[in-house]
Amino acid sequence: MTEEKLQKELLKLEKQYWQAVKDKDIEACMRLTDDPCIVAGAQGVASIDRKTFTRIMQNAKYTLEEFEVDDDAKVRAIGDDVGILAYKVRERLTVDGKPVTLEASDASTWVRKNGRWVCALHTESVIGDPYGRDRRPS
Repeated sequence: MTEEKLQKELLKLEKQYWQAVKDKDIEACMRLTDDPCIVAGAQGVASIDRKTFTRIMQNAKYTLEEFEVDDDAKVRAIGDDVGILAYKVRERLTVDGKPVTLEASDASTWVRKNGRWVCALHTESVIGDPYGRDRRPS
């Protein structure tokens, strides 16, 4: 598979994932998620199994209102059945009843199992100063 074709395929899956989160469609998320899936971000690092993932989605303290995944993604094929995708995303959320808008850099590792792709690793980093100076009180 060419990198261009892989990029289109993985971007399509990534957008389906975001839409499933927005729609709170747990079944769609489960179809797209490896078991377990490793997640890394501002809250730390976790290996999340299906039961935990379902509980997290059911008890989410946020609502994803809108998202925009940048099509200018970076992709790398690790093998015939493993691909890495990195991209920027803009998110508009409601968190604890208040609006939040952010931009982030995300990366996912997709693995093809039994003829379909699943996300085995997802990371998200809020865009800003790499040393966090833009998040500290003056």
